[in-house]
Amino acid sequence: MDLRDWIHRHAVRTPQRLAIRFDGRDLSYAGLEQLVSRYADALAAAGVRRSGCVAWLGLNSPHTIALLFACARLGALFAPLNWRLAPPEHRTILDDCRPSVLFVEEPFVEPTDALFASPAAFVPSARVALGAAPDGWVALDDFLARANRPAARDSTAGADSPLLLCYTSGSTGRPKGVVLTQDALAWNALNSADMHELAPDDRILTTLPLFHVGGLNNQTTPGLRMGCSIVLHPKFDVDATFDAIERDRPTLTVLVPAQLDAMLAHPRWAGADLSSLRMITTGSMIVPERLIRAVHERGVPLAQVYGSTETCPIAACQKAPEALRKAGSAGRAAKHCELRIAGSDGRDVAQGAIGEILVRGPNVMRGYLNAPEATAEVMVDGWFRTGDMGHLDDEGFLYVDGRRKEMIISGGENIYPAEIENVLTESPDIAEASVIGCPDEHWGEIVVAVVAPRPGRKLSEADVTALLEGRIARYKHPKRVVFAAALPRTALGKVRREDVRQLVTGDAAAG
Repeated sequence: MDLRDWIHRHAVRTPQRLAIRFDGRDLSYAGLEQLVSRYADALAAAGVRRSGCVAWLGLNSPHTIALLFACARLGALFAPLNWRLAPPEHRTILDDCRPSVLFVEEPFVEPTDALFASPAAFVPSARVALGAAPDGWVALDDFLARANRPAARDSTAGADSPLLLCYTSGSTGRPKGVVLTQDALAWNALNSADMHELAPDDRILTTLPLFHVGGLNNQTTPGLRMGCSIVLHPKFDVDATFDAIERDRPTLTVLVPAQLDAMLAHPRWAGADLSSLRMITTGSMIVPERLIRAVHERGVPLAQVYGSTETCPIAACQKAPEALRKAGSAGRAAKHCELRIAGSDGRDVAQGAIGEILVRGPNVMRGYLNAPEATAEVMVDGWFRTGDMGHLDDEGFLYVDGRRKEMIISGGENIYPAEIENVLTESPDIAEASVIGCPDEHWGEIVVAVVAPRPGRKLSEADVTALLEGRIARYKHPKRVVFAAALPRTALGKVRREDVRQLVTGDAAAG
């Protein structure tokens, strides 16, 4: 079924079926179709066409979902921005994707407006505020009222049209825009339907942010394809999640390990009524076995999914009956994916041997926006090089053994050391800095910065973290700072990260 028609078909066949429950209000499939159409008409009136870009900055909302499907009908690209980022980070992304229309929720309007003060700044043709509209902005209702006729369907737009643009941090410290086509989302939905055995009667609780493919595409868009009901929260809150599970009776949800840790630590965990849940899906990092056991003890299968922004994200997955038997595994290749484990020479390694995980399938990205060289580095003969290391057992189950990349995953968020290092080394008080991830029971990994002050300068941990305030999102700030006279380097001047890790380990032992 053409992704552009998912909502329309359900609106025709089951118009009164609940599509989205949000903030105490219910939106039927007929109501969602009306919202999608209003957005498509207004965007067309604003000049958005095929290959144009529309950006959204805000918490989870039915507006986020409606804009995605409206862009699909126009053949346009939809870019949901990470609201946790600092304004300078948003500036970098906006300069890269250059949206013609930018929608911003009220809490983010003022800091976003400040980004356009510079005469050299890129300014979208239309800036739409959900709330009070400053000078130069238009209120949402006024923007939607501009549509004077239904948007014409672009016959050239379709399965191969770019649809979703999600930014992931790059190893150089600059974000990369992952371009996913309509077809990628459609095939990913089929992978999810197979993994979760989706049926129209399923009710899905979504608490992960929709600017991540995990929140948007693990269950939410697949559920909308199937005609399921989505219980959507603006953002994750422990008590609100327990309330929703007991009140709204979801059958499925996705909770990353940091969320599960928060729920397990809560007094409500032991007595909460989880009986409606037939599966919880988790992933985004190597999942501790203690979490797997704890959730299964409550009678709910905790099934893992493996993938990345570049794979939309489902590349490998477990099904509910396999979740406990194969605890620690990321599952088999998704139904419409292939996996390979390759050595440094690019050839497949022997079964059980560790190598780099490669993924191929119609759900894999088209490439990185405006970055052909970065795309060529990871896309080889149709295979996506994940940079993760893993092995397959004799049943074809994938085990992730570590990361070849330097990326840190903390609480489900991707963090690249270069982002933080680039800001720290701008300080005249810092000679050099190196950032690594260290294992942590709660977050999976935490960020640790090793800093060498310039001669004669004295710095405290608070001084270092203050340098990042307002420049880098708070979740990327180091949880620890270790001071050193100098960083260990090779003869060619490259930082030896393993030696940096030893500095951190030795500092922790000494403490």
